[in-house]
Amino acid sequence: MAQTDVLLTKEPAPQSIQACELPRKEYDVACNTGAYTSSGLATAGFRTAKYLMDEWFQNCYARYHQAFADRDHSERQRHESRQLAAETEALAQRTQQDSTRKVGERLEDMHCWKSELQREIDELSAETDLMLAQKMRLQRALDATAVPFSIATDNLQCRERRQQPDLVRDYVEVELLKETELIRNIQELLKRTIAQAVGQIRLNREHKETCEMDWSDKVEAYNIDETCARYNNESTQVQSHPHSSKFEESASTPETWAKFTQDNLLRAERERLASVNLRKLIDCILRDTAEDLRLQCDAVNMAFSRRYEELDDARHKLQYHLQKTLREITDQEHQIAALKQAIKDKEAPLRVAQTRLYQRSHRPNVELCRDNAQFRLISEVEELTMSLSALKEKLHDSEQALRNLEDTRMSLEKDIAVKTNSLFIDRQKCMVHRNRYPSVLQLAGYQ
Repeated sequence: MAQTDVLLTKEPAPQSIQACELPRKEYDVACNTGAYTSSGLATAGFRTAKYLMDEWFQNCYARYHQAFADRDHSERQRHESRQLAAETEALAQRTQQDSTRKVGERLEDMHCWKSELQREIDELSAETDLMLAQKMRLQRALDATAVPFSIATDNLQCRERRQQPDLVRDYVEVELLKETELIRNIQELLKRTIAQAVGQIRLNREHKETCEMDWSDKVEAYNIDETCARYNNESTQVQSHPHSSKFEESASTPETWAKFTQDNLLRAERERLASVNLRKLIDCILRDTAEDLRLQCDAVNMAFSRRYEELDDARHKLQYHLQKTLREITDQEHQIAALKQAIKDKEAPLRVAQTRLYQRSHRPNVELCRDNAQFRLISEVEELTMSLSALKEKLHDSEQALRNLEDTRMSLEKDIAVKTNSLFIDRQKCMVHRNRYPSVLQLAGYQ
């Protein structure tokens, strides 16, 4: 009856007959008196004869009342049962509809989160592919820096073969040293960036795997709830599971369920944004490093061109002075020959004058006179002697000047050979090798 009171939602229908208590009828104790009665102390308290009419009527009335009460109670029970059955049927239908609606709402929530997870998985997958492409660019750019580094080091080694006095620390060598240092720094930067890219790719894949596991669980749960939503009272797959209404201890709440997926999405979104920022940083690094290398390459090439012009100008000037020196040597040799001829030409007059003086010194007695002729001959000898001395001194100076010119010629020729060797190293060795310098696209990792 307690259950019935709970299920009833309205007052029972009124009875056809107002229920009330029957009046208590008082009966007089019948005394066994009369012609057909027995009396005596031996039969006192025991019925030994038939019932009285009043007792018969009383018994009939009691049976009537009991039948009426039982029928009335049964009628009330039937009415209450029909009403309870109708109410429980309506309650079951409402409960089933509400459960179906709740399952449908749950399906909508799972579909929403599943779509968000799918979107995040697709974006993470695309972002990982883009990051892999950037990693390949970094690797190609790092490989491309090996060529400029070998060119710069080869240029430095080639220029070590220059000869004195061209073996100097000029601005070409300074720029080449700057280039090698720049390439080393760029290689270290690219290696660190590749390590960061590899770490970011690993994080992207980990969060993608986490989202995929969450998505897979939701797909499985979605299929289960979708199957549950299609069940109805006419379904043949339903069975009785008495203990299925118990909650699992490990079951999550709607709040923790939503927070779990939301946290996965937030972490995945954070890593995806970090990956996007890292890709932008990689673009900037590759662009800046390629531009820096090309600018330094242009600076080195300009230094080579300037140095080549200086060496070529110095060589032309040396060749000009060598030509002048050679002409001067030729003139000096002619002059020496002329001096020797002049000295030779003075020897005959000197011998004539000396012979005259010698012959006149044999004049006898007073004839050995210091006349004008004698004085003139003496002065002539002195003059010729002085002329020969001056010519011989000039010849000595001319020969010394010729030796100096020969030394200068040799020095000029050596310098010209040194300059030619330097020009050959800078132009035919270094510059030809630098023509294989990578392009900007190669240094940026596009090729």
